[in-house]
Amino acid sequence: MVRILLSTRLGERRLTQADLSRMTGIRKNTISELYNEMATRISLEHIDLICEALECGITDLIMVIPNEEPKTKTRTGAPRTQQREQ
Repeated sequence: MVRILLSTRLGERRLTQADLSRMTGIRKNTISELYNEMATRISLEHIDLICEALECGITDLIMVIPNEEPKTKTRTGAPRTQQREQ
């Protein structure tokens, strides 16, 4: 699972979503989707602008947490959980 830590980073810097929108030129709706972790896609340009504005790295903004159930399949096409059971 991918977590977007924008709300944490803005809170640490006491900035609002509107502040970040003004600093980066990214639409308020896009910032809101990222802030509320509702975004399904993120532009690399937006990541770059946000990291620059917040003076942070990508790992300060995005965190990957292992899924409880793997979503990928092995080369044979079987889900990973089925492979382990055999």
